[in-house]
Amino acid sequence: MEKGQPVWIQKTISLSKNRGCYIITKDVLNVIGNDIKQISIGTVNLFLQHTSAAITINESYDPDVMKDLNNTINKLVPENNGYIHTDEGPDDAPSHIKCAMIGPSLTIPIKDGSLLMGTWQGIILCEFRNSVKHRNIVATINGLAK
Repeated sequence: MEKGQPVWIQKTISLSKNRGCYIITKDVLNVIGNDIKQISIGTVNLFLQHTSAAITINESYDPDVMKDLNNTINKLVPENNGYIHTDEGPDDAPSHIKCAMIGPSLTIPIKDGSLLMGTWQGIILCEFRNSVKHRNIVATINGLAK
């Protein structure tokens, strides 16, 4: 790859998690870390291909943040709240609402082969379904080669 050449790379990150919020930065870097190292300046877009989970960036130092995040989201959008869409159970409609609130995608800048996240920031997967679900995150990296 020639220095300054435009680079486009796309890979899928697959995860399976129980209900809750999880720091997945290492999982993401295990799949795309070597690709990011090739980029001098660019971005990575992470797109979760599901409507009952979400991804966000938040503090990754204290694991209690994941518990607080999960507990607060569940209080804001509780199950059994008179929802109409319950085709897959009482967690069906709330999981879609939570996804709409937090979102299915992130864009993170890349500089000199590294993600430009803050010191305490990490990539977080929020799983809203009661049973273990298999999730795919499409990572699209673009930028200029180092």
